[in-house]
Amino acid sequence: MKKKVNKGTVKKILFYVGRYKIHLIFSIILAAVSVALSLYIPVLAGKAIDTVAGAGRVDFGALMPYLYRIGIMALLTAAAQWIMNTLNNRITFRVVRDIRNAAMERIQILPLSYIDSKPSGDTVSRIISDADQFADGLLMGFTQLFTGVVTIAGTLGFMLSINWKITLVVVILTPLSLFVARFIAKRTHSMFKMQAQTRGEQTAYVEENVGNKKIVTAFSREEKSLEEFDEINERYEKYSLKAIFFSSLTNPCTRFVNSMVYAAVGLAGAFAVVNGTITVGELSCFLSYANQYTKPFNEISGVIAELQNALACAERLFELVEQQPQTPDLPDAAVLTDVDGNVKLENVAFSYSKDRELIKNLNLFAESGSRVAIVGPTGCGKTTLVNLLMRFYDVDEGEISIDGVDINAATRESLRKSYGMVLQDTWLKDGTVRDNITMGRPEATDEEIIAAAKASHAHSFIKRLPKGYDTVISDEASGLSQGQKQLLCITRVMLCLPPMLILDEATSSIDTRTEIRIQKAFATMMQGRTSFIVAHRLSTIKNADVILVMKDGKIVEQGNHGELMAKGGFYSELYNSRMDAAI
Repeated sequence: MKKKVNKGTVKKILFYVGRYKIHLIFSIILAAVSVALSLYIPVLAGKAIDTVAGAGRVDFGALMPYLYRIGIMALLTAAAQWIMNTLNNRITFRVVRDIRNAAMERIQILPLSYIDSKPSGDTVSRIISDADQFADGLLMGFTQLFTGVVTIAGTLGFMLSINWKITLVVVILTPLSLFVARFIAKRTHSMFKMQAQTRGEQTAYVEENVGNKKIVTAFSREEKSLEEFDEINERYEKYSLKAIFFSSLTNPCTRFVNSMVYAAVGLAGAFAVVNGTITVGELSCFLSYANQYTKPFNEISGVIAELQNALACAERLFELVEQQPQTPDLPDAAVLTDVDGNVKLENVAFSYSKDRELIKNLNLFAESGSRVAIVGPTGCGKTTLVNLLMRFYDVDEGEISIDGVDINAATRESLRKSYGMVLQDTWLKDGTVRDNITMGRPEATDEEIIAAAKASHAHSFIKRLPKGYDTVISDEASGLSQGQKQLLCITRVMLCLPPMLILDEATSSIDTRTEIRIQKAFATMMQGRTSFIVAHRLSTIKNADVILVMKDGKIVEQGNHGELMAKGGFYSELYNSRMDAAI
């Protein structure tokens, strides 16, 4: 099975390499030229030696032209190798660029279920670390394999032209080094694969701990985190040491075999010189060729370890690139325009895991312009409902429609552009404050941006930043408070003002005074727009037109605040017990 996986991976790599055929052809030609020139040098050296072999037989007049030609050949060889290496670099890093682009493109169309089920650090490791490791192995493979194969063929031809009997000795003994290299390579691939997987796990763990350092510190988890990291680190060390140890055996073992070949050639050649079959210069030339013939085997065997590591990393990359994408939009999918905002859910059923039911027979009609609040205990399905409305997940059964159009029959882009969403968790991208606000409307004017910021009460703190709207910020190192980040996220929606809104505890990170002003801004923004408000505090949803009370994935009560309190049911119990934290 492993062989099939390797062959499949190699085919995929060749597919990407094949995009640069012209570069590849020129690289192979230059490899042949550099090898031919380097193989011609021993011929000249052998003839030069014959001009000085023996006492009183030194012929400087014949020697100097050979030395000049050797110098010219060496310069031409160096130039050809430099250009070849430049082309190989270009091929390698363009191939890695293409695969990384393919991975990022695939991430954009992967279902959210895949992203939710995988540590983000492991995905980052595949695209960054594994791609770098793959590039190193691929570059070394190009550099060594091209010249190695041509060198073996060339030296074999030259040796046969000098003495076929001694050449036979070389040909018979040399394959031993290949058998040794292959034997070791078979045992290193699985170790390199485990090394790559553990490296991804390690990256994910580091990212998790660095990104949540406050939580780790607050719960005094420093020592426990170190213990867990040490365990991963020790496994990584173990796999790395095994992989490197076995792969490091390849080169010395093949060198030992090749040294035996060289000694056998020297001994056989010495007898040939004594018998007058070849000259001393030809023996010198032959020994040089024997060394050059065995050298590629050493280099290729050394490359095998890198190639095994590269293959293991490539498998992880292609595993990401070939993940099943989300269900594509239908060929005749409708583009939602001029949306009124009539949202209807009919007999909707959904669960993240097939063996664990979450939402079943959910029915809801939100009339255009209405404010729908969703409350209920943790895990009742509030955020899941948002995921279904935005089609982050597709329903298992039933139908969700907007203005009578099934959202599965509409394009995802037009659906999501119809919603403005502010989540409890904030996110800012690297860029200026202006870039973050205009994420949904890049063409917005400065006047529109400022008006949106004033409406969300973000303008005052933005003006206090070093460069105002041109201040560069990021999610992790912005210097902004959580509340200020949330205000920027709200400003994004204020700027777009789509026909429908989703507010998932949008003011949770804002102080009470600012929250009151934000609620007024929201009230203005929600006028005439269908709004879904996921609430954890009852104070935020008293003015909603309809309150949906969810429990165990079902709507158990619905009505406005006064009606639900009068019923004295589940909502009333939650309110009277003041369990705002659980709502």
